[in-house]
Amino acid sequence: MRGTSRLALFAAGLLVGAGLGGAAEGSRPDRSILLLIGDDHGRQVGAYGDAAARTPHLDRLAARGTRFASAFATVSSCSPSRSVMLTGLHTHQSGQYGLAHAIHNQHTFDWVETLPALLGKAGYRTGIVGKKHVKPEALYRFDVEVAGEALAGNRDVAAMAAAGGAFLRGSAGRPFFLVMGYSDPHREFQGRRTFAGVGPLPRVDPATVPLPPFLPDLPEVRGDLADYYESVQRLDAGVGLALEELRRAGREGDTLVVYLSDNGIPFPGAKTNLYDAGIRLPLIVASPAAARRGVVSRAMVSWTDLAPTLLDWMGAAGPAHYGLTGRSWFPILEQEDPAGWDEVHASHQLHEIHMYYPMRAVRSRQYAYIRNLAPEREYPLAKDILDSPSWKAILAGGVKDLGVRGLDAALHRPAEELYDVTRDRDQVRNLAADPAFDSVLADMRRRLEAFADRTNDPWLVGERPAP
Repeated sequence: MRGTSRLALFAAGLLVGAGLGGAAEGSRPDRSILLLIGDDHGRQVGAYGDAAARTPHLDRLAARGTRFASAFATVSSCSPSRSVMLTGLHTHQSGQYGLAHAIHNQHTFDWVETLPALLGKAGYRTGIVGKKHVKPEALYRFDVEVAGEALAGNRDVAAMAAAGGAFLRGSAGRPFFLVMGYSDPHREFQGRRTFAGVGPLPRVDPATVPLPPFLPDLPEVRGDLADYYESVQRLDAGVGLALEELRRAGREGDTLVVYLSDNGIPFPGAKTNLYDAGIRLPLIVASPAAARRGVVSRAMVSWTDLAPTLLDWMGAAGPAHYGLTGRSWFPILEQEDPAGWDEVHASHQLHEIHMYYPMRAVRSRQYAYIRNLAPEREYPLAKDILDSPSWKAILAGGVKDLGVRGLDAALHRPAEELYDVTRDRDQVRNLAADPAFDSVLADMRRRLEAFADRTNDPWLVGERPAP
């Protein structure tokens, strides 16, 4: 079934997807969830091998749980990514095409059933402290919501922990779903190095900060990165405070703790891109039911898998009229290399309203394939990146290379990109035009288009001529 009739069915909430949906076995009143979400946080975590990242609390969480080595957001943009976490749908399915706030005003379709709604219906107490950043409010309503000036823009992590502790005390004797939405390490980290109950944070030396391969070695870039790493420290301190509140509430023994981020670092070449720097992110999970600690999983998991997993853990029913795109990774949480977890997909429409640049991607263990659906457009940069010290220095200095990637290549992209990530980790050697990779390219095209059909991608419905 193709075309508008299929699209109409999906828009009506009647088309069943490819993942977990329908009724679950029955709720589990002895299980709860603490979901910790970083903002623009890449893999700058000690447990992920970043020696400059001072993240003792995240490192300890990884040591007592599972660290996913190949975890991927489906989109590298704040609101869209958070909608994926809370709906289990790609943004081209849910309608949350871009940012929710201000003039961007992007909304999830009103037929979508979200995690707070599904878990609330199952009898769980729901709460969110800090950043939510999705619309409409009616779909994403939690029983308790704390945000705003009292949390200093969701950067006063001590105040956030106190609000989380109050929610936990109010949930005594009840199962809960609590989201802690930090604004660190999103930009505006400069000048906000400490808050009461956290600092002073250790300073990061710009001269020794690790330089990502997609950035040029400029003093302003290094200073910008040092500020970013200090913001990561505050995020980690907030995670530690939240986990201490969980311990004080006596809920460690029944609570699944999950840490992840919405997208990659807010620098050119990462955030809003579908390269690994934009979507390959930390995912750390500590389960009170686990028999093993310190597991490192090679499973390729996607943020569309989060909602099915949390529903699975809680024993709660999924959406009534459609299935979720992802699947639960809870059954393979303690396996290092489970079979059948070897592919993820990504889709992007826009970030801010001026940033329309639709892309689709499929990532296997060896190859990353990106299809740029409007290659005639210049690739747009987010306002926070345009205003950053890094980008201003790049422009002022007339820099032609963004690290290993040329500036022109970053701004003007072909219709197709294909990378062998086992040999080209930085994704700079495009193999799409190399005849030696014709069979690989054809296979990746088939995978992407089959996924577009399964998820009724409105950008790719109908017959598609070969690029």
